[in-house]
Amino acid sequence: MGLLQQTPQGYYNGNDYGGYQFTSLDNVINQFIVAYVGEDKIISKASRVDVAFHAQRAMQELSFDTFKSCKAQEITVPATLQMILPQDYVNYTKISWVDSAGIKHPLYPTNRTSNPSSNPLQDSNGDFILQAVGELVSTSSTIDLDGEYKDILIGMAVTGPFIPPSTFVNAIENLNGITTITIANSSGTLVVPIEDNVGTTLTFSKTDGSLISPQKSSYIVENLDWNTADFKITANAATDITNIEVGMLVYHEYFPVGTVVTNVYDTIIVVNNLPTTAVLTNAGEILFVSPDEADTDTWANYKSNTPSENNNDDYEDDTYWPIDGQRYGLDPQHAQVNGSFYIDCAAGKIHFSSNVSGKTVILDYISDSLGTDNEMQVHKFAEEALYKWIAYGVLSTRANVPEYIVRRYKKEKFSETRKAKLRLSNIKLEEITQILRGKSKQIKH
Repeated sequence: MGLLQQTPQGYYNGNDYGGYQFTSLDNVINQFIVAYVGEDKIISKASRVDVAFHAQRAMQELSFDTFKSCKAQEITVPATLQMILPQDYVNYTKISWVDSAGIKHPLYPTNRTSNPSSNPLQDSNGDFILQAVGELVSTSSTIDLDGEYKDILIGMAVTGPFIPPSTFVNAIENLNGITTITIANSSGTLVVPIEDNVGTTLTFSKTDGSLISPQKSSYIVENLDWNTADFKITANAATDITNIEVGMLVYHEYFPVGTVVTNVYDTIIVVNNLPTTAVLTNAGEILFVSPDEADTDTWANYKSNTPSENNNDDYEDDTYWPIDGQRYGLDPQHAQVNGSFYIDCAAGKIHFSSNVSGKTVILDYISDSLGTDNEMQVHKFAEEALYKWIAYGVLSTRANVPEYIVRRYKKEKFSETRKAKLRLSNIKLEEITQILRGKSKQIKH
């Protein structure tokens, strides 16, 4: 019986086009067990689990530098200039933007910048500390601060003269440019300062000991109203809440800790918790804070400026050639205007230069061929290489296998991998001669 189990009509009516060039990993495992495992064979006994493990490891290794990479993802670069890496991403082969004619223009990686993992808050002396001056009243658990502090959040620890030990921010209110905090102990019971004192320096810190990082955005909106029977917060005008986004945290003494914005439309902000106290119309002022930390200064500066490579062009206009000799000593790696990028491995995102904003970008990348069942297939040019990888993997982990046998299969693995790479490189004599025809030497073919 032939290998083709499908009629030509069935093939062209289906959607598995070109599938004959591959064989499934499951078939490779079955055929390896039949051909390599058994009495009087090089491997007398091996469990299917062992063979499957080494087969998958071989698939991964061959995917990285031998198999052809057919994976690509297309996105439109948003205003954030960031692209999330694909779910099965391992490494990229090329990143390009596409023009109106569908032609790819390669983007080049830059090693002159990065996105640091954190940007902790510092005071004017460079210390990692958040302080404010408050007015203490021994009969009140509320403390008026000397200004508006968007980085002070509910749950932070409060220390300072006349402040009881283990004191925390229990509620926050902002009104007329002044932040007022309510203090409580670890159980949530309100506490009061030990004595009255004006101009007390208070220090705020995270309870887990980590440094305070500025949030991505925070906005104080005034003249809001709400009631205890409705999840809606109403503003006077839609323009007052244009910066409020879904997912922002709500910080106010009348809203439970962890209240989140779930929707924003017209003059209405919808939250997931009911307020504990109603407020008169136009009497409320609420702090809305993004759950994400602010961009580092490095990344913010990189994305907001015109890339340096845009100072290089084709010499033909005054935009790029205002002064003779300007390009003397040009670094060739920057002699392009396509744009640049770098990959933030910790965040799992690609960051683009500002001149790529709004363009269609294609990411050609490598996976390990194990992401889904449909990917676990081997090109027939590399099938023999996979058998040798499995055989070497099984034999090299066995006890009492002669070393010369292990070395033999190591050499065979290397040889078959090299052969598979040459086959999969898909070099065509016609293409080579076509390129060489443009050279000085005449090529007859």
